[in-house]
Amino acid sequence: MAVFNDEEQQRIREAIADAEKCTSGELRVCIEKTCSEDVLDRSAKYFYQLDMHKTKLRNGVLIYVAVVDRKFAIIGDAGINQVVSENFWDSTKEDMLQHFKNGNIVEGIVTGIKIAGGQLGKYFPYDRDKNELSDDVAFMDGD
Repeated sequence: MAVFNDEEQQRIREAIADAEKCTSGELRVCIEKTCSEDVLDRSAKYFYQLDMHKTKLRNGVLIYVAVVDRKFAIIGDAGINQVVSENFWDSTKEDMLQHFKNGNIVEGIVTGIKIAGGQLGKYFPYDRDKNELSDDVAFMDGD
């Protein structure tokens, strides 16, 4: 799926790696062209498929984007959800949406990574952590 070119994918990978330098948390980005169901249901499906729920401290965060359908979600595991403010994910989505509205999908994703990474670093600081999950963008087929 050629949604992003190599440079754009590298920019996302680098944003994830930079954010994870300050946290034991794990960030992933999942991209599809279309999403035929509720966006939260779809992102939760991929959260589990990508083993996001298997991190040691349950502090994984997934950014899901269906680029053609213009749907997206950002979800966190139980560990991070217990410590962030009630409106954290919604406010993060709003910051991302400002970039998406201007056609800057990669910038919106990088913004979400930075914001989520900041919260992960605050509550789950880096401590000789190993990278539990790939930093590569997960491209799915959509349906």
